[in-house]
Amino acid sequence: MTTTTATSTATTPLLEVDGLSVASDAGSRAVVVDGVSLTVAPGECVGVVGESGSGKSLTVRAVAGLLPEGLRVTGGAVRLDGEDVLALAPRARAALRGRRIALLMQDPFAMLHPQLTCGRQIADGLRGLDGRGRAVRAARRAEVERRLAEVGLDPSVADRHPHELSGGMLQRVATAAALAGDPELLIADEPTTALDTATQAAVLDLLGGLRRSRGMGLILITHDLRVAFSTCDRVHVLYAGTVVEHGPSEELRADPRHPYTAALLASEPSARERRPRLATVPGSVPAPGERGPGCPFADRCAFTVAACRTTPVALGPAGADAAAGARATACLRAAELGRLGPPADGDPAADRPETAREDPAGAAEPAGAAGTDGTDGTDGPGGADDAALVVREVGRRFGTDGGERQALADVSLTVPHGEVTALVGRSGSGKTTLARIAIGLESYDSGTVRTGPVELPRGRRPSTADRRRLAAHAQIVFQDPYASLSPLRTVGATLREALDAARRGGRGGDETVESLLARVGLPERYAGRRPAALSGGERQRVAVARALAARPRLLICDEAVAALDVSVQAQLLNLLDELRRDQGFAVLFITHDLAVVRQIADHVAVLHDGRLVETGPAERVLDAPEHPETRRLLAAVPTPR
Repeated sequence: MTTTTATSTATTPLLEVDGLSVASDAGSRAVVVDGVSLTVAPGECVGVVGESGSGKSLTVRAVAGLLPEGLRVTGGAVRLDGEDVLALAPRARAALRGRRIALLMQDPFAMLHPQLTCGRQIADGLRGLDGRGRAVRAARRAEVERRLAEVGLDPSVADRHPHELSGGMLQRVATAAALAGDPELLIADEPTTALDTATQAAVLDLLGGLRRSRGMGLILITHDLRVAFSTCDRVHVLYAGTVVEHGPSEELRADPRHPYTAALLASEPSARERRPRLATVPGSVPAPGERGPGCPFADRCAFTVAACRTTPVALGPAGADAAAGARATACLRAAELGRLGPPADGDPAADRPETAREDPAGAAEPAGAAGTDGTDGTDGPGGADDAALVVREVGRRFGTDGGERQALADVSLTVPHGEVTALVGRSGSGKTTLARIAIGLESYDSGTVRTGPVELPRGRRPSTADRRRLAAHAQIVFQDPYASLSPLRTVGATLREALDAARRGGRGGDETVESLLARVGLPERYAGRRPAALSGGERQRVAVARALAARPRLLICDEAVAALDVSVQAQLLNLLDELRRDQGFAVLFITHDLAVVRQIADHVAVLHDGRLVETGPAERVLDAPEHPETRRLLAAVPTPR
């Protein structure tokens, strides 16, 4: 991955945010962003990290004048190239967006109109090419094609609609559309969250090259610490609406001085070593209005003393660059605590005691699973006689406007009972298609599929009777729990429905809503809440509880932790490992994060362009990959500079 060169602190800031505060318009006037300050120089990348609820997105939305209804700026200043943005009239401030300030969001579908071609959406933001006539249309088309080339896309993409593109291509089109007005500042809010490592690296390299060539400032919001420390010149760590630490990315990562920063780093799964258990941050970010008078992190901090709960604390100098003002932390005990566990070899988890390798209980070396041609010579890891899922030479084609597309070709895979098989690959490689076939949500064209006791029919969806048998054996957890949970139903109602369905199939036993919640680490009172009242991690726990209500023998997790904060991700991975060991079910774990694969998987299968190109024990595949595609995916994992 392309690295960056730190921008000189002497450069005049392009953006200055000074003491920005945002509060609710409701009667409580709850403060959601409290005195945030940061600067961005031309050509510089500044990272903003922290858990959900920390105020990352609201801070930059306040800068862009896009706060949600019910929130307003209550203090501070925002200056763009010296101009007071907050003092501008609404129309003048709106004119900044797209021209001087642009936003690139996590979901490109939220930015792109599904009924307009990609070229039209890029053209709408271009300057100086308004009007009609053949010459103007030709100039506009030429400029659109130039912009597509700038983000590494073929000119033909201009005539395609968003649904015809892969996730990585969509994000590139969204980037081209965001940059069409040649903004001075780009705010990228989680732009790589759902992307595989290779596509993520390409998008980050693209943004890095564009900001350097254009002299454009970049604010990168991310919960992925590896992305932040491999891409940004400086990083600001937010917690409960306030900056608790900031500094140059290399020093902040190597020498965290705030316990929250250190805790986030400790929660990051290691791409190099499997640990018996991931470190976690107990509790959750306090809701607006629930902060105490002292340090907002006090209730979750391992180093809290009485004064931490009562004494207001502000950012103060810290670290080797304290005298120059480049480092600051908001910890009452920073000088006393000193270094809080820095990694030493480029891996955020490398030097911690937890990194001692521990093989999962009962995880045997799979027989004959070292092939790089998509087969293992026998029946795949663990053999097919007693397996939760057996896929044999499966093919699937989809019709498109341009003809047919081969989604899967001669794929053979076995998921042994009681073990975790990770399925990895780039966007569009066929991972989700294979998962949907295995669970009966998608048909297949050739080969055979057996999910537990159910032989799935070729060329059509399973019958009603087979779907009931499938539900008794296999369940699936999707990436977005909010989309898979009814927003109108309480958690208790959702889980009761799942239990009732399981009992009708003779599987529910004496399980209750309360016991299901306890199994996934949630208190009984959550039964009365709706999904909107839960955090992302809590919603995903409910989704897992609903899946476990059927007591499945196979759990399919399709990017189930991709959009979660690193601390919540660690909690959920630990939970899945505990439940799997306790109940003995198998897991097909689809992910683009190879550090997560290292932590959870017994076996790995790599898909590329619909073909299985490498399979084997997780340790062997990750430490000594044989196929070029596996090596490319591993090489693209973000690493600190």
